[in-house]
Amino acid sequence: MDASVNTTVTVAANPEKDLVLTRIMDVPREKLFKCWTTPELMKQWFAPKPYTVPHVEADPRAGGSSLLIMKSPAGEEIRCPGVYLEVIPNEKLVFTDAYTAAWEPSGKPFMTAIVTFEDIGGGKTRYTAIARHWTAEDRATHEKMGFHEGWGVCAGQLEALAKTL
Repeated sequence: MDASVNTTVTVAANPEKDLVLTRIMDVPREKLFKCWTTPELMKQWFAPKPYTVPHVEADPRAGGSSLLIMKSPAGEEIRCPGVYLEVIPNEKLVFTDAYTAAWEPSGKPFMTAIVTFEDIGGGKTRYTAIARHWTAEDRATHEKMGFHEGWGVCAGQLEALAKTL
């Protein structure tokens, strides 16, 4: 696909089960996508500071697995395994914790993430991250965990890093 083609990927959100974060970022979508799909870059922005991301494995293709390990300030490790369901370079990433490596079902699926990167011209991108939960209860739990604050902080860290590329 020609990277200069301006396409729009629209995903409708379900307010009962989805949490949505949208930002206009002053950086081209290609750089944001690179930050989302390159393990060494993901380590630099994926967790809200002071959390860190010491380990990332990513195979960004449909069916490819991922493993991200976040570390809390107290040293607690949070393992986040998953599988990519859809990857459209520079436009869209869909991944889930419903499966782990090689399409093995996880013990308790929590969400599927849909991240889109829409070129809006002038080197700017409409960045949208949807956390789609299996149940309304899971959505409420994620919101209480600090979805908007945490994902918002991470979006700021993502944009700052992408600007340096």
